[in-house]
Amino acid sequence: MAFLLNKSKTALFALRVNSHKDGDSLTLSRRGFHGEPGPREKALLAPDPSLKRFKSPKESVRRIKMFGDVLTIAIVAGCCYEIYVRGSKKAKESA
Repeated sequence: MAFLLNKSKTALFALRVNSHKDGDSLTLSRRGFHGEPGPREKALLAPDPSLKRFKSPKESVRRIKMFGDVLTIAIVAGCCYEIYVRGSKKAKESA
């Protein structure tokens, strides 16, 4: 199966290479071209002062993520401990 996938990838690559040799502008990749953004794009990319109060500082976001990670680890550790305690109780009762 992997052999067939490898052959199909090779065939698709050959088709892509051959299509670029034609010189047709429609088949050329757009990645190579860069145009300056127009006034509308520049206005959309400009920072909006009315949205500044909704942006959270990076430091507080990092602290909240760290707190969530620690809380998750503590909960998982507690669950594992409870499973261990219940398992050891059953082992003592059956012995």
